Order: sequence, then structure tokens, then C-alpha cells
Amino acid sequence: MKKFKRNERIGAIMKILSDKPNHIFTYNYFTEMFNAAKSTISEDIMIVKKLVEKLEFGEIETIPGAAGGVRYLPKASKLQLKEFLHNTCKKLSSPERLIPGGFIYMTDILYSPEIVTNIGKIFATKFFDKEVDYVVTVETKGIPMALMTAKLLEVPLVIIRRNNRVTEGSTVSINYVTGSTKKIQTMSLSRRAIKEGSKVLLIDDFMKAGGTAKGMNDMMKEFNVDVVGIGIFITTKEPAEKLIDNYIPLLILKGIDEENKKVYIEPNKELF
Repeated sequence: MKKFKRNERIGAIMKILSDKPNHIFTYNYFTEMFNAAKSTISEDIMIVKKLVEKLEFGEIETIPGAAGGVRYLPKASKLQLKEFLHNTCKKLSSPERLIPGGFIYMTDILYSPEIVTNIGKIFATKFFDKEVDYVVTVETKGIPMALMTAKLLEVPLVIIRRNNRVTEGSTVSINYVTGSTKKIQTMSLSRRAIKEGSKVLLIDDFMKAGGTAKGMNDMMKEFNVDVVGIGIFITTKEPAEKLIDNYIPLLILKGIDEENKKVYIEPNKELF
């Protein structure tokens, strides 16, 4: 079997770990792949571990024991997080994004692979230790960043629908009241989507009063699962009292001045 040089093994190990973040690879997986001794692989992984920490790419975690191994946790440093959020605020503050009625156009932001990857990395960083089983969002704009969060946590993505779909099979449907407009809306989820007793992370793109997030939280109660966290891309400063608590927003929209075409938005400083 072909032998690999150390630099070749290190490059391959980093590629394999980064392609499947949060996945535990056994040492035997690498010893068989590279036809190398376990001690050699251990040395390679230590080199990768130090390099990742030095470059602030995240963390390489080694797990002892018979069922142990190694996994890559792609964490965002405080400096990277601060720079990304400030740049995103700058993009969203552009006067050209203002839509009549006091809205901001942000579809291109939420569908940008680079941006949603960074958003997913931030949420994954905050919830790595919660042992999440599912990432849950409601259609549609929150799907890309929820998908990236699920990828980095290596768990399935579950999408709550606004309407019933025949292809979903039997579903659970609930009515909820939007916090801002007080309108009654419906959301539904397939009974097969989530296993009872699981731990879930809720992700949404925007929150004003928290009606949708509360609806998602109420839906999870119907499945007897534990909501271990709520991540929101943008939340408004007002109303200060939301219908839910214990959520983590990335950006805070302080206000919109339509007359002067100004958007007042800032990062959540508690993150850094």
C-alpha cells in the first residue's frame, strides 16, 4: 500500500476534518487510510491541532477512550466575529436597501453562501456544547443559514411549513399570533420530522415582537422536545419586551428613518 509523507497526511487530515465538522473520526480511520501507525497519526493530529489554534480557524478536539477519536469544531474568533458583523451591518445600512413601508431588502444577504456560512459558524460556535439533535427553522428566508448551522453541528435540518404539504404525510398544525401585526397564522410540521425527547436549536432570520419564534417554540412542545437555544439573525430594539426570551441575536435593528433614508443597525455587542 502506498506510503504518504507527513505533509501529505496533514493536508489530507485537515481536509477530511473540515469537510465534516463536528464528526468524530477514529484514529483507526486514519491509520488504515494512510497505512501508518497510531502513534504517527497522533503526532500528525497534534500538528494540525496547533496549526488550527494558531490561525484561529477553530478547534481540533481529541476524544479519549475506545469510542473516541478526533473532530473539528469551526469556531469564530471574537475578532473575526466582530469584523463580520460590522461588515454585514454596513451592507444592510445602505439607503438602496430601503423598501417602502419601513422594510429592508436582505434576500441577497441571506442567500449569499459566504455570508450564511459565517452566520452558521457563529451560531454553531454558540451552541456546540448544547448537544443539539436538530436545527429547526420556519420557511423560507431562514433556511440557508439554518442549513449551514446544521451542517457545522452535523445534525439534520427540520423546516416548519406555513402550509400543509401532501408529501409530508400526517402533520401537526398549530395557530399562532404574530407579535407585531396580531394576525393569526398557521404552521405545520410532519409527525416524522423529530424524535420525541430530542434537543433542538431554533433559527430564524428576523424577529420583531417574537410571535413566530414563540410559535416555533410552541410547536416543539407538541413533539415533546427540549429547545436548547434560539438564534436570530436580526432582532428589532423595540418592542423591548419580546414574547420569548433566552434568544441570541446577531444584529439589532434600532430604527429606520425613511425620510432621510437611514438604517440604524448594529452588532449584538454581547457576542464579543
